[in-house]
Amino acid sequence: MTAAPLFPGFDGLMTLSRREGVDIRPTLLRVLTDLYVQASAHSIDEERQFVELTSRLIDQVDDATRAAVRGRLAVYPATPPEIMRKLGLQRAHPGQKVPLAPAIAAPPAAAPARVPTEAELRMASSLAMRPNDAAEISDMFFAANASERALILHNLNETPLKASARIPAARAKRAIETLEMAAYAEDIDSFAIEIGEALILPARIATQVVTDPGGEPLACAARALDMPSAAFQRVLMFLNPQSGVSVQYVYRLSRLYDRLTERSALVMLAAWRGSTMAVTRAKYRASLYDDERNRTRSAPSQTRPVVQPGSAPIMRTGTDGSKR
Repeated sequence: MTAAPLFPGFDGLMTLSRREGVDIRPTLLRVLTDLYVQASAHSIDEERQFVELTSRLIDQVDDATRAAVRGRLAVYPATPPEIMRKLGLQRAHPGQKVPLAPAIAAPPAAAPARVPTEAELRMASSLAMRPNDAAEISDMFFAANASERALILHNLNETPLKASARIPAARAKRAIETLEMAAYAEDIDSFAIEIGEALILPARIATQVVTDPGGEPLACAARALDMPSAAFQRVLMFLNPQSGVSVQYVYRLSRLYDRLTERSALVMLAAWRGSTMAVTRAKYRASLYDDERNRTRSAPSQTRPVVQPGSAPIMRTGTDGSKR
């Protein structure tokens, strides 16, 4: 039986990291390292998965990301030996508890880097996601636990992926008022309908966002609408009474909401919208030209019947033009 992956959806996101112009490998390596060092010990399968995934990324990221990951793993006592050798780390002496890193040599003098133009900076933050990549990010987020979701949202703020446009202020204000009234009435269905209309989400995604037991998707939706923190806390307490009575639930999501950036919420909103396109394409894929051409059965060609000699009477005409 195959063990569950340490980071759900990671292999699918590797496709996105290999796209030309979109390089989120530094973000993926940081997320994977943060998840790994959270636990004091790991099983053999988890260690093997970590070594396999990080080995593919360490040599492909920039020096700043490699140095940050190296610093996190240098003070982590359970760093795998293969990764230590790859990062140039050394095992600690018997009297020490953490591995030590050798002194970093001074970099050679290099020509000053060219300052990117304003247009290049704008392009760096406007790389759109393909529908399949958006579906991978959305599925990974919904499959993650609370701590993993917090890390994903934190790292989305630094990705070059294109975020959705802001909801117009007037529309967002009306939506917030409607959402608060639906929360007071404990009307989850109306709440989901208003979320879908305000954020331009299909009913399936809107319902999944509102009814998710963790609450992080709801926090993203509220932040995309720029809902005030006090209003979000009221929604948490009244929308679902079973969860709202939990002080830990309200406090955890309120703290997450205060730290959640607008960009992270809008990037996740773009992933939810893009995942809808992926589902639609998969549903109607059979109607594409190539698929229909391959599925069409060859029909026998129809030939025009040929009149055989002698099968029809011969009409003769006399000298006066009359038929005989």
